[in-house]
Amino acid sequence: MTRGFAASAILCASLVLAGYADADPVRFIPWADAPTPPLVLNDLAGSPRTLDDYRGRLVLLNFWATWCEPCRDEMASMQKLQEKLAGRPFVVLLVNYGVARARVADFVKREAIAFPTLLDPNQNAPRAWRVRVLPSSFLIGPDGRVRYSEIGEIDWASPAAVEMAQTLLR
Repeated sequence: MTRGFAASAILCASLVLAGYADADPVRFIPWADAPTPPLVLNDLAGSPRTLDDYRGRLVLLNFWATWCEPCRDEMASMQKLQEKLAGRPFVVLLVNYGVARARVADFVKREAIAFPTLLDPNQNAPRAWRVRVLPSSFLIGPDGRVRYSEIGEIDWASPAAVEMAQTLLR
């Protein structure tokens, strides 16, 4: 009976602690991998885009999908971050994971998403970037180097996330 109670207590404690970990808005992981992976994808208009197109700006690169609820939820806080950094060299760049262009375009229009949106119908970019969970995000410095990765949904408008972005813009 005692072992059962102990196991239940450990399970409950781990669930409580997991809730606190999820509440932590910032779980930035310093980028320790080799150079920045390539990224060449078409935007919604069919024009090819690369990360070099955004050189000189801090880029929040976000891998997402229309069917991913945490991805959709996270976009409002990305918009708030962009508003807080208005006038600064900052851009949110979305990479859609494997959804057809027409569906992504409808979603972007319906939700009034103002971020540049790239399409990855063959899902090659997530492999190059080692994305295994959606959403996954990367902060890329103005010099084009990846500085941090972030796995899962966070509040990009939180004080810690805003401070991280401002630090990278210095």
